[in-house]
Amino acid sequence: MTSTSYVVGVDFGTLSGRALVVAVEDGTEIASAESAYAHGVVTDTLPGQPGRRLPADWALQVPSDYVDVLRTAVPEAIRRAGIAPSDVIGIGTDFTACTMIPTTADGTPLCELPAYSDRPHAYVKLWKHHAAQGQADRINALAAERGEPWLRRYGGLLSSEWELAKGLQLFEEDPELYAAMDRWVEASDWIVWQLCGTYVRNASATGYKAVYQDGRYPDADFLTALHPSFGDFVNAHIAQPVAQLGECAGTLTAEAAAWTGLPEGIPVAVGNIDAHVTAPAAQAVDDGQMVAIMGTSTCHVMSSSVLREVPGMCGVVDGGIVAGRWGYEAGQSGVGDIFAWFVEHGAPPYVHTDAAAAGRTVHEHLTTLAADQAVGEHGLVALDWHNGNRSVLVDHGLSGVVLGQTLATRPEDVYRALIEATAFGTRTIIEAFVDSGVPVDELVVAGGLARNDLLMQIYSDVTRLPLSVVGSAQGPALGAALHAAVAAGAYADIRAAAKAMGSVRKAVYVPDEERALTYDRLYAEYVALHDHFGRGGNEVMHRLRALRDEASRNREEAR
Repeated sequence: MTSTSYVVGVDFGTLSGRALVVAVEDGTEIASAESAYAHGVVTDTLPGQPGRRLPADWALQVPSDYVDVLRTAVPEAIRRAGIAPSDVIGIGTDFTACTMIPTTADGTPLCELPAYSDRPHAYVKLWKHHAAQGQADRINALAAERGEPWLRRYGGLLSSEWELAKGLQLFEEDPELYAAMDRWVEASDWIVWQLCGTYVRNASATGYKAVYQDGRYPDADFLTALHPSFGDFVNAHIAQPVAQLGECAGTLTAEAAAWTGLPEGIPVAVGNIDAHVTAPAAQAVDDGQMVAIMGTSTCHVMSSSVLREVPGMCGVVDGGIVAGRWGYEAGQSGVGDIFAWFVEHGAPPYVHTDAAAAGRTVHEHLTTLAADQAVGEHGLVALDWHNGNRSVLVDHGLSGVVLGQTLATRPEDVYRALIEATAFGTRTIIEAFVDSGVPVDELVVAGGLARNDLLMQIYSDVTRLPLSVVGSAQGPALGAALHAAVAAGAYADIRAAAKAMGSVRKAVYVPDEERALTYDRLYAEYVALHDHFGRGGNEVMHRLRALRDEASRNREEAR
């Protein structure tokens, strides 16, 4: 290693991919570039097929968009950095999860085959594809009935977002396509496959999303009990060598070198999850440090020396974040997405006009107005379930609520109430960990929402925790770069790389006791609503969703 050595980290997000060039010696970020996915998130109709409408709760993507990131963002980042490509010694990646791609044996996505381009199940199922909730419910009921020991490692419930539920949905709804599929691949592993020509599963996604515990997946007997012809799902479509985080998956192929402009033969790090890879970038690898990666959704991850069963957690995996510690994951399915929805569909035209006149975005304008309020002044309390609930209820059939509106309610009131609701959701997750014997002493925040001072202060006041902030504006990409440095042999392990290359600003926000006391009162109301609608007090949300789905089916059939 020399001071002129660099690594590239590529972060594949929900709407775009970002490439970051980082100095190996000290983690200095030299330059970055972003590439938006041409097809974005596919929720209405398949690309180029306006007549092929998708049902509710579907969220798909087009895998060629990911390769375009390698073709555009990586070489542009290198150009902006002004470095010689030959000085790059490794590349690492991270991805949203659980994002699944059905492929042939050589990794070709089925949607790229003309015979299947009009089949929704042939496309990427993005992490926020929630149409497999029915399958998840059956998986959970069967696992509980049989006393499957792995269920406790996932807080007692598997999410509809995970590999098993999405795979079962594909099997049941398009058996012909399922029969044509050779591999059911996490996108985090698929992109590494494209880079180095080798398909290995990464330990993080395999543990959290594929129910891989103590060296085993759910057995064929359990899978057969779900459906007599589903018993070979793991062996036929999932099972693959599992590699540890920071290991070298292979070396850059000639084709991938041509895409990226990087030297052929440099190490390619094993894939990783966007949230989990951020923890080392924030130097948050010790007990008590919970990392919240806050963007369209929020993922909460932390490492601990103790193994506990936390209700509603997304999973606990040995070495799932860093080697030698138990890695925990929880999350909220909608955070930034909720604010964006409100700005697009809930803020009236005058708010947009006033924001433009003030030279601010609508988000900035509403934040400025909301910041003038005292805690509780708007008279509202909301539930942050507009995209379902990931933790701790693990139910994507739930929906959002804003309670207390009057004719005096203004857009900034609702906007602040939605921010507070997401903070209450995070407090619910933290309390589940603490009550289960996993202490949380510090909240380390990464992601775009960390730039919102009001939001950050509200989170500190609501949780009564100091909020530290990752020192990079691109935490996941930096984390991917750290793993590239380890895979290239520049550091012995990810802890050493985090110490040298990671960055964090400590206790940027601290709780205010007076505001915290008032938030305790609001939080009590949130908990009452949370338990009433989420724990069986009233099933109206599920009934409304069923009615909506029935009406949508009837309308489609009538066309």
